[in-house]
Amino acid sequence: MADFVVPSTSKPESDTQARLRGPIHAKRHVRIICIGAGASGLLMAYKLQRHFSNFSLTVYEKNSEVSGTWFENRYPGCACDVPSHNYTWSFEPKLDWSAVYASSKEIYKYFNDFARKYALHKYIQTEHQVIGSEWNEKKGGYNVKVHDMKSNREVDDHCDILINASGILNNWQWPAIPGLKDFKGTLLHTASWDDKVDLSNRHVGLIGNGSSGIQVLPKIQPIVSKCTTFIREPTWVSPVQGLEQHVFSDAERLDFATKPGTLLEYRKGIERGLNGQFGIFLKNTQTNNDTELYFREQMKEKLHDDYLEERLVPNWHVGCRRLTPGVGYLESLGKENVEVVYGEITKISEKGCVSDNGNEYPLDVLICATGFNTSFKPRFPVINHKGVNLQDVWKDEAQSYFGVAAPDFPNYLIFLGPNCPIGNGPVLSAIECQADYFLKLIDRFQTHNISQFSPRQDAVDDFIKHKNDFMSATVWNDPCRSWYKQRPDGPITALWPGSTLHYIEALMELRLDDWETKYNGNRFAWLGNGYSQTELDPTADWGFYIRDKDDDEPFSRGRKLQILNKSGTVAANVGVNFAGGMDKADEKFFQPKI
Repeated sequence: MADFVVPSTSKPESDTQARLRGPIHAKRHVRIICIGAGASGLLMAYKLQRHFSNFSLTVYEKNSEVSGTWFENRYPGCACDVPSHNYTWSFEPKLDWSAVYASSKEIYKYFNDFARKYALHKYIQTEHQVIGSEWNEKKGGYNVKVHDMKSNREVDDHCDILINASGILNNWQWPAIPGLKDFKGTLLHTASWDDKVDLSNRHVGLIGNGSSGIQVLPKIQPIVSKCTTFIREPTWVSPVQGLEQHVFSDAERLDFATKPGTLLEYRKGIERGLNGQFGIFLKNTQTNNDTELYFREQMKEKLHDDYLEERLVPNWHVGCRRLTPGVGYLESLGKENVEVVYGEITKISEKGCVSDNGNEYPLDVLICATGFNTSFKPRFPVINHKGVNLQDVWKDEAQSYFGVAAPDFPNYLIFLGPNCPIGNGPVLSAIECQADYFLKLIDRFQTHNISQFSPRQDAVDDFIKHKNDFMSATVWNDPCRSWYKQRPDGPITALWPGSTLHYIEALMELRLDDWETKYNGNRFAWLGNGYSQTELDPTADWGFYIRDKDDDEPFSRGRKLQILNKSGTVAANVGVNFAGGMDKADEKFFQPKI
């Protein structure tokens, strides 16, 4: 396909005029800025490099290294709660994971090695933090302000398309407890860990029983003199049956590396299992009821304490908060050197924490496993063509189109935005389909004389209504305190209204009727001078459509999907049971027509 460049200083009509001199679908140069070189940003760089030409890309990363959260998080016990062989890109397996649940250091190495293998660092500017962006009405696209942290100066940049890959679990925060700065001991946050601090033989306080707190306690309990853990609410904690922690043997790793198909089938088996768990999140399904019974039995067995059982086993459904494989956590709560304080911390004194029971708990070290700001508001101003800041629009509730874009904010794309499947199933699979969706939008922008694209407000309104209606039948709607929503009784802003496989199918094609598109000049200028791309390629077959049999790819969505998902090749999957989830009238809708 022929490439051409419209000078950045030209008027919008220049795009149209240039296209009229070139072939159909000529590729103009596209300038892209991506914010963040974590998993999403690295994947975007890889995909653009693999599939596109005539583009320029800069990925701004605030840290000194790539890999995002896996570079930042290094607290004791930090690991992924997804089995390691399935916390990889679908096309990029790792042969030598040490265990089912790999440490953050191993995961950091995986993404760092991925960046090096495909030479992605050439796109990345580390220690550069984006601090603002504003739509440029004259040029189109965004003016982007960047803080060069090494030189302590501001840098101005511009792009046609701005991609926010900064992540949802990235902006860590201290707990809002009075007196935090008064504490005279050592203060730590799990997301800003100081490796120089030695916890041996010290009295350590631990605030929080979310995923990081659950991982920290079993690691520090054997080395501290005492750990006082402060828990303000119950949570479901148990390893997923069949996927408890397991260290791979040398023989297993050798099989993965040398026996064709062994690792692939292992990965597929786990992925099928992960994708088969969506029923956990739907109220009154057999999957949810069975899982809750199993979790309840496991927690009782491991706690061995009526007091703890009464306070730690929730009265809301399994899955309302993110499921965390708590390897060794419940057992640690019963150790002699672990003290559990249940309730709110009213203040922090010079010596330690004061609980709502009126007692003060003196500490040497205080660890805050209190998580992140998960409001989805961008960390920097994003100003659109009307002068409106997305931070203000999303102040109370973030509403996006399928978790990838915001209405009225043209040419702005988001990885893991509001209401995408970050907790519905395998998250890297969702990131991959988002990247592919972005490529389809970028391709259309590059090969047509488009100046702006953004989701329509009425499409987003309809999507939010559908999402809210769907969520009312899920466990996420229970009154638990979760980062999936901004308050226990608030709308669910973090999750997709369906499974991860459901999301992948939803994003397989562009629904252009949901998008507002503006053009430079005549919308059909992309038709060009009448020549096709095929005619510009002397090595192409100019009669490629002449054949001796019908070998067309399927045109129907159903047939396309059957080829993609290899329908008929797997016999082990358990079919979805709609019983209890819909009435007879609805059930008939899903029956095949004969």
